[in-house]
Amino acid sequence: MKMTRTASTFAPPVMEARRWIDGVSFPPDRPLINVSQAAPVDPPPDALRQAMADAALMRDDAHLYGPVLGMPALRAGLSDQINRHYGATTTAENVAITSGCNQAFAAAIATLCDEGDEVILPTPWYFNHKMWLDMAGVASVPLPVSDGMLPDVAAAKALITDRTRAIALVTPNNPAGVEYPDALVLGFYELAKAHGIALIVDETYRDFDSRSGAPHALFQQDGWDETFIHLYSFSKAYRLTGHRVGALVASPDRLAEAEKFLDTVAICPGQIGQYAALWGLEHLGQWVAGERDEILARRQAITDGFPMLADKGWELMGLGAYFAYMRHPFDMSSADLAPRLVEEAGILCLPGNMFWPEGTTEGRTQLRIAFANLDAAGIAELYTRLSALTL
Repeated sequence: MKMTRTASTFAPPVMEARRWIDGVSFPPDRPLINVSQAAPVDPPPDALRQAMADAALMRDDAHLYGPVLGMPALRAGLSDQINRHYGATTTAENVAITSGCNQAFAAAIATLCDEGDEVILPTPWYFNHKMWLDMAGVASVPLPVSDGMLPDVAAAKALITDRTRAIALVTPNNPAGVEYPDALVLGFYELAKAHGIALIVDETYRDFDSRSGAPHALFQQDGWDETFIHLYSFSKAYRLTGHRVGALVASPDRLAEAEKFLDTVAICPGQIGQYAALWGLEHLGQWVAGERDEILARRQAITDGFPMLADKGWELMGLGAYFAYMRHPFDMSSADLAPRLVEEAGILCLPGNMFWPEGTTEGRTQLRIAFANLDAAGIAELYTRLSALTL
């Protein structure tokens, strides 16, 4: 049987990690600490759930096909929010609503790449980006990060070939958490523009950036949509992960091409999820600000408590939004350590090797901790368990 692209792509890492807890008992005095996935575990606030119920009961169109590029009111609403947040001048015609941010990335790649083309990804990379490129027949060109877990513009320039179609960044970063400085993002934009390639910026965690105001000035550049492609997710802001609502922001011409892809994959985004996202845009600004404050407080708890682990030889390599990226001190690969943490410490996290190309060694000492669902007490317990390890 011929090996297909799908068959040759690695298994979804989060699903693989979940299998490590099969058959493992977690006693009441040491319940499982699950820091493997960056997803809210709580449902949306009651007012939003009521709005969704009202849409389901009262809106006939909530149960029908809608426009492929999304609900016009939601497209306009997100455009307005982008304009206020970034000082931009987008219109609804620049916005497509997608079934989650991963689909927005897939749609963008479909408009950019042919068989054998290349996309530059900083490593450690977001594994779903790598998986999609593999299944699309597009080569992922790794760009190892440098100091502060940040990619280097000059190093990226050296990787550009006549097959390069895009550079894809994630900020705040997944898996490292770090927030890319605005000057760095602008440097990548200028590099991409100079070489006639696209700059894709996945800003799934934008709402939890510690910086106030616009995190970059890309939307303010003349002709921004000839180079810059912005990806966004409503899932984290409004706890809508199960409803799959994301966005692709680009030129109207690019969205016309993306529409072909989206029509054949999902026809349209889920209508109830779109009504939820629109209601959230209109009513939950202050609530999201409170959620951001809580995430920033948990981030501070990661910093404040880390000396306990530093004394044991751990290193905090990156921190921000939902993630802490750590180097462990043990003489074993993180691929072996992570499954052992489940049984020996009641901790489920992802090993660094899941975020690096196969055959590289950098990830063997690294772990990703998705801390957003732990309060201060939970973070303290996580540190207590990790510091007690003797392997």
